[in-house]
Parts: sequence; structure tokens; C-alpha cells
Amino acid sequence: MIPLRDLNPTRSTPYVNYLLIMVNVLAWLVQYSLMASGAFWVIPGYGLVPSRIATDPLGELFTVATSMFMHGDWAHIGWNMLFLYIFGDNVEDSVGHGRYLLLYFACGIAAAAAQVAVSPMSPVPMVGASGAIAGMLGAYVVLFPRAPISVLNPFLPLWLVFGPFILLPAWIIVGEWFLGNLFGGFFSLGGERGGVGGVAFFAHIGGFVAGLLLVRPTMRGRHRAEVTNWQGWRPPRRAPRDVWRERGRGDWDD
Repeated sequence: MIPLRDLNPTRSTPYVNYLLIMVNVLAWLVQYSLMASGAFWVIPGYGLVPSRIATDPLGELFTVATSMFMHGDWAHIGWNMLFLYIFGDNVEDSVGHGRYLLLYFACGIAAAAAQVAVSPMSPVPMVGASGAIAGMLGAYVVLFPRAPISVLNPFLPLWLVFGPFILLPAWIIVGEWFLGNLFGGFFSLGGERGGVGGVAFFAHIGGFVAGLLLVRPTMRGRHRAEVTNWQGWRPPRRAPRDVWRERGRGDWDD
């Protein structure tokens, strides 16, 4: 299923989420321009290579950070930024700007650690923000399991009944994503890269679990935003933005 947006208003502007999207896109454009000019060393040089970090952790530690802002192709960066845009803003809204940045990087580090643990001798570079973003999905489903998510209707015959877009609760969207990665990871066991078709499934799983476990401690001292829960197939009524701002006033500075 392809999520398009969530019907879950925020009470503050997600500056950090916008910044992360901007940095990821800029990093991809620089990477793409370098590779287009023949600099194919970029991915093996700055991507996370499990076999190298397992043998020289201090010397290769920088790749944990650099790999989080690199991507394999246009579809990779587009898909990741779509998920970050949809799910990241509400997590930032709930935990606060500074804590959100720390949570994002903590999930990215957990994703890298999980992938290295599963395939420590793999020579295949891992790139992408997917692990950190998976953590935001984990945090989102803890905070807003029944938030309505608008998705592209995957069954063309049902367009005549429900139209091209349908609303589903967040737990179904995130659950389907997690099960896909869990089965993908299971079938990839024994491969040299710990993934299938270039997908680092265990990085996704590691980041997701980190988000599940860390979001509650990160929320300490703060209040979760109110949310309009999914109400079957009917589009929920959206509160005016001014109402959400009034409800959240005074809660958002770290």
C-alpha cells in the first residue's frame, strides 16, 4: 500500500523534519552529480560496509552517519522522503524538536547495528535513511495507532466502490510494512548482504524496534497530541488548524 498523507494535524511547525528532508535531498543531489561524473567510489567510500566496520569500528564509525544521508536511486530517495514527510512531523510534534533529532539518529544507529550484527562479514555497502525513518514509523504507531492514513486503493475494481483513495488506521499501514520487512529479512538469512534485491531488511527492523522502545522515554515530561481516530471508511472531520494551535499552546519548547 502506498500512503499519501495522514489526517493528523500538528500543533507546531516540524522544522527538524523539514531540515532532515532538505539535507537528505541535497546529499542525494551531490551524490548523484558525483556518480554521474564517474565518481563511483562515493557509495563504497561513504556507505556503511559491515565487514569494514566490524574489523575497524573506530576508523569506519563515520560511515554510520554518512550512509544515513545517501541513497541508491531516485525511487529510494523519493520513497524514503515520502514516509518521513507523512510520519515524521507528528512524532516531532509530540516529542519536541531537539528530542526528535536525537530519536532519529538513535534509530539510525540502531538500524546500522542490527544490519552489522546480522551480516558482519558482508562487503556490500549499505546506504539510505530507511533505518532511521523506520524508527519514526515505530514511534508513530505507538503514539497514534488509529490515526487515519490516506492510501492509494491497491484494488482497481474497488475504485468503483471506494474511489482511488481509502482511509486506513496507521497500525494497518505500519503493520503491513513491518511484516513485509520481517518476511524479507527471514528469507534473506544466509545471504552475504542480509537483504534481498539490495534491501537491508534487518536495518529496517532494527530501526523500527528502536523507535517502538525509545519513543515513550523520549516523551517523558510531555503530552501526546490529540488525534482524530480512524472511523471506518468514512473520512473523519478535521478540526480547524486554529483549534489545534490553541490546544497545543505552550507545550512545544524543549
